[in-house]
Amino acid sequence: MRSAKLYQYQLPMDSGVILRNQRLITREGWIVELRSGDAVGFGEIAPLPEFSQETAEQAGEQAQQLLDSWVQGDEWDLSSALPSVAFGLSMAELELAGELPAEGNYQVAPLCSGDPDDLVIALSKMPGEKIAKIKVGMYEAVRDGMVANMFIEAIPEIRLRLDANRNWTPLKAQQFAKYVKPEHRAGIAFLEEPCKTPADSLAFAQETGINIAWDETVRDEGFEVKAEPGVVAIVIKPSLIGSVQRCAELVQQAHKAGLTAVISSSMESSLGLNQLARFAAWQTPAVIPGLDTMQLFKAQLETPWPDCELPVTSLADLEVVWQK
Repeated sequence: MRSAKLYQYQLPMDSGVILRNQRLITREGWIVELRSGDAVGFGEIAPLPEFSQETAEQAGEQAQQLLDSWVQGDEWDLSSALPSVAFGLSMAELELAGELPAEGNYQVAPLCSGDPDDLVIALSKMPGEKIAKIKVGMYEAVRDGMVANMFIEAIPEIRLRLDANRNWTPLKAQQFAKYVKPEHRAGIAFLEEPCKTPADSLAFAQETGINIAWDETVRDEGFEVKAEPGVVAIVIKPSLIGSVQRCAELVQQAHKAGLTAVISSSMESSLGLNQLARFAAWQTPAVIPGLDTMQLFKAQLETPWPDCELPVTSLADLEVVWQK
């Protein structure tokens, strides 16, 4: 006997969270609960404003239609579903079937935001490769280059992941590179999407020797995972891509092409973030995922994130907007 519920949530965010052109005050989304006999599975549907193609309202409407068919015994074809809906429903189904491993990868690449000494302490607690992250492209490219160079000079074993979100023109990207000494460029594990077009990003990598990673490009129509000069990784954000099966396919394609696959969050709640940690431990066990977004929230949801002291909202406290 199948049954399902759809909860709606709103969680307060840190006041400093800005997504492209808007400040994110609350994170809105849906939690799916599937039941079959004694088994239960949860999934999160959370379109990310400014990044997702669908709104929360559109996702909620489609989720209700698909849940209704599932309760009646139909099998899903999620290939044409909205990305966030496909991900949330497929994750709930995976958990329901007992196929999502319980162990998660909760390692976080610390964000470089100030004093290198603070980062040295954080990295000293990190086993294996010393990975840290810097958001670039929001300020002057020259400043970003100087900051990256400073961290690599101060911490020679560091491997920086940089994310420019396609913010630079080729000229600005070159200005960034100019202030990272050639001998320090190997300290950059990769720079995500430096330029506005993939062609310009590929040219940047070949001209500077700084490795790049695809993020937005992974979601472009017609994208194919392939080995290209200067490309070392792809970043997989399941809520923006689609079903867990599609994401697992991308991971396997990346590995076949000799690329690193990084599972990354789209600011899911602690419930969804925990599931992404489990998915990452399963699919990319040797890679630190990009799941360092709990710090942007003021509350958690149902499943606490390890060592996070934020208050936890229970599913029982949420409105059930649909059930059958």
